[in-house]
Amino acid sequence: MAARQHPFEALKQYLPTGSFDLVMPLILEHKVHLVITKERQTKLGDFRHAHRNNNHRITVNGNLNVHAFLITLIHELAHLLAYQRFGHRIPPHGKEWKYTYSQLLSNFLAANIFPADVAHELTLMLGNPAASSSAEDGLQRVLRKYDPPRPGIATVEEIEEGGAFLLNDGRAFIRGEQLRKRIRCHEMNGNRIYLFHPLYEVQRL
Repeated sequence: MAARQHPFEALKQYLPTGSFDLVMPLILEHKVHLVITKERQTKLGDFRHAHRNNNHRITVNGNLNVHAFLITLIHELAHLLAYQRFGHRIPPHGKEWKYTYSQLLSNFLAANIFPADVAHELTLMLGNPAASSSAEDGLQRVLRKYDPPRPGIATVEEIEEGGAFLLNDGRAFIRGEQLRKRIRCHEMNGNRIYLFHPLYEVQRL
């Protein structure tokens, strides 16, 4: 999927029902150049402030399910609003951004845009939102429920202990015991032990 700027009506396919009319005033008022990109492994979205004759630019990965897409868009819009209100010297995910994000997210929660399980997890994080939705384990788990089926793909925690899985680079592992925050796994073609995040996605063997 090549990066592209979408006509406004086409954005509806990326958003949950009822959210388009809340999103568009923000995009229009702040003259956002919104770009839908292909999947990026290192980030779900980003924000670049206006520079010279260019508008503010927000990108969001187009492979996200509609709820994850909206949450990412709200996250990036909060960067824009915090930048406008507090200036460019604030830390990216400091108290100014957290305050702005919580306020913005509250508006969407009040409109009952999200399913109950997603709304519950978002409400829990309102007081101290993380720098990325992927850093919120509870939210990430419920959002995965709304992804389209991907045969053979699982998180490490979904692999039974003693079961095998593959990484994208072809390395194979045996799933071991659950530690406090990570899962111990043994590389099959060597004696090395790796600690995986429970929600890291792998290919079942």
